[in-house]
Formats: sequence, C-alpha cells, structure tokens
Amino acid sequence: MPRATTERFSRTHTTPAKASSSKTDSQSGSATNPIFNTERFGQHILKNPLVAQGIVDKANLRPTDNVLEVGPGTGNLTVRILEKAKHCTAVEMDPRMAAELTKRVQGKPEQRKLEIIIGDFVKAELPYFDVCISNTPYQISSPLVFRLLSHRPLFRCAILMFQREFALRLVARPGTDLWSRLAANVQLYSKVDHIMKVGKNNFRPPPQVESSVVRIVPIDPPPPIKFEEFDGLNRIIFGRRNKTVHANFQAKGVTEMLEKNWKAWLSENEKMAEDDIPMKQRIEEVLTDIGLSETRAAKMDIDDILRMLSAFHDQGIHFA
Repeated sequence: MPRATTERFSRTHTTPAKASSSKTDSQSGSATNPIFNTERFGQHILKNPLVAQGIVDKANLRPTDNVLEVGPGTGNLTVRILEKAKHCTAVEMDPRMAAELTKRVQGKPEQRKLEIIIGDFVKAELPYFDVCISNTPYQISSPLVFRLLSHRPLFRCAILMFQREFALRLVARPGTDLWSRLAANVQLYSKVDHIMKVGKNNFRPPPQVESSVVRIVPIDPPPPIKFEEFDGLNRIIFGRRNKTVHANFQAKGVTEMLEKNWKAWLSENEKMAEDDIPMKQRIEEVLTDIGLSETRAAKMDIDDILRMLSAFHDQGIHFA
C-alpha cells in the first residue's frame, strides 16, 4: 500500500485561543450560532443525535479500545466515543473546530481520554488505534480509505461516513454498474459493508448529496500483494471498463511503460532477454494463455485480476 508522508502536528489538551462565543445545544451538542466555515474543509456537522449514536453503536466499541476519529468537528461523535472507549485521538483540520471540541470536554473526566491532532489527516502521524470512526470530509474520502488500509498494525474495523455515491462504489460487486478500480483495490484488502443511509437534513449545513455509512474490516493477514502492482494493473484494465482487456492494453503508452518496467526487472535480477519477441506480442500471449483477452474489467472479479497479475509477473512484466 502507498505510504503517505508524515508530519507531526501540535497536540493539545488545553483550550487554544477563543474561537467562538456561540453556545451549545444541549440535545445535539452543536453550536446554535455556527460561525465555522465548515465547507472550506468539506465538512458538514452531523446534528442528529440519534444518527450520531447509531454510528458509534455500529463500531461495537470495547472499554479497552483506542479510537481514531477523523474530522470530529464540534464533537457530536467524539463525546459518544469517549463514553465507551479507553481513548480517542481526533484529527481535525480546522483549529477553531479543535478549540470548540477542547472546550466541550474541558474539566470533565473525558478530557484525559481525548487527544487532538490539528492538521491534515492524510499527512498526520497516526497513533495505534483499534477502531476508526469518521464523518469524512468529502475531498479526502479516497485518500482516507487507502491511508487506513496501509496503516500497521491493522485496526479491527472502521465505521466511515461518505457521500452515498462514493460509499456505493466501495461496496460494488463485479458485473454491476459501479464496479471499478476503487472497489477492486479496497476489496482486495478488506471486507466492506453498507450499514446505514443518512439523509442530507441530518447535517448543518445540509450537503448537496445524500450520505451513507460503511464498515471496513481489514483482511488479516493481508494478501501478500504489492498495492502498487495491483493498482497499476487496474489502472490499465479499468481505464475503459467496458472495453476488452486486450483493447485496454493497446492504449497509448501502455506497451512502452510495460517494456520499460520489464527491462528494469531484467536488470535488477541480472537476467538477459532470452528472445527478441516484441512487448506487444508478449502481452497478447499472456492474455491469450489465461483466457482473459476478450474479457471486460466490468465483469472481472478480484480472483481474475490476481490471476492476470500473476501471469504477467511470471513473464517478468510489472506494473509499478
């Protein structure tokens, strides 16, 4: 899996500079006079307490759990996490949101159980965690999923809220309209389930789209497949998912890229080419031998993709 660059951000248990004079709604825990520019970070504050509780309940938290929360906002999920877990690390991009969350637990027993990292989740240095819960900022949906799946040691599960379209793409099955490179990449390393629909009116401000909650459970142990190789093959075959695999390998630049990788593999392994077969012919022979030349990516399952990847690797042809 790809490694994100890491950068340590300031961590705080004390109140930063005052961010808002707004009061807190006792039912939802949300500010009644919101002045936060949440859309700047793609955030929409979950205001429905029943939905917030339902999301946390789906995580089946244990008293010994360390929880990672991404995009806590004003803390409507956080306070419920702290009721059940041993510790929560919340990663928040907006310092004013972090200030509001800090004020919310200040002077309470939960304060000792909360750590706030102010900064970009994709770049932040992540601690050990058992469970991840997130009302995910829209623009980091895909990076968040792959950052989680690349994290070691593996976590137990993640309960993540996304735009419904993105969530449905994550859980799509082969042969369906939404089966894609994204679904294949995620499902190679995890089991993904759609567990809850969340309407737009449960947020402030209401987003333009509906949302859904998914559960991601990493496959443990993970398959011994380099993500860059698997994704590199998927980039080619899903480039035009309804075209034949053979046609996608004829796309501009593909043959040249694979030949360059093949020559690098020969050099790294101190091998000499045993023949002068053109790379285009090598590709066609591999696809024909495994019987997938006329297959379309839209119909291929993960086992088909892995069989194709293995066949190319047997010929020293790599995708990353």
